[in-house]
Amino acid sequence: MSSKINQDSKQKSDVAIFHLGHDELIIRQRYEVLSIANDILIGTWFIIGSIFFFYPSLTFTATWLFLIGSIEMMIRPVIRLTRKVHLSRYRPSVNSHDVVDEGYDY
Repeated sequence: MSSKINQDSKQKSDVAIFHLGHDELIIRQRYEVLSIANDILIGTWFIIGSIFFFYPSLTFTATWLFLIGSIEMMIRPVIRLTRKVHLSRYRPSVNSHDVVDEGYDY
């Protein structure tokens, strides 16, 4: 039973809730969401940069967009590492083998 309680408290700590007027935005698995948002931005920079390369006057801007996309590709492993190595409050009642990593490797 304590294993279930520990898993529930772990899941609740991985939830971010934002209030927007009468609505609520609930984000679960924030590292996964951050990784997906980062991937979308990478694709956006590379697509826009590729289109800009068709116009000689936009080549300078296209090069910067490719640089931004490349930097974000370096951020991807940082997000994965942050998800794997997470600093949390020490609770002596939690057994180390009760904590299960249920996430995906992004």
